[in-house]
Amino acid sequence: MQVVPISDTDSQTVQVQLASQNCKINLYQKSTGFYCDLYVSDTLIIGGVICQNLNRIVRDTYLGFTGDLVFFDTQGTTTLPSDGSDPSSPGLGTRYLLCYLSTTDLESVT
Repeated sequence: MQVVPISDTDSQTVQVQLASQNCKINLYQKSTGFYCDLYVSDTLIIGGVICQNLNRIVRDTYLGFTGDLVFFDTQGTTTLPSDGSDPSSPGLGTRYLLCYLSTTDLESVT
């Protein structure tokens, strides 16, 4: 698992290399929640996906992304999604961590 560095702002774009993939991640707040767009080499992989605690963001390998992304509430009490809060600002990058899960990480949890 790799923590993706993000700022504590409600709208941002992050450029990061994940498993040799040149990624651009747009994170933004709307009235209905916090959302993510993921591009790999300028190709949209997922768009407008809601970000929730411990809920994988990409989910499907056929989309062409190696691995997955997930938010983790460091103040949650257990590994159940209901025991933590969904990501929001303030707290992004400190309380709410955006994590990259490699294929090896995914194999160990399925």
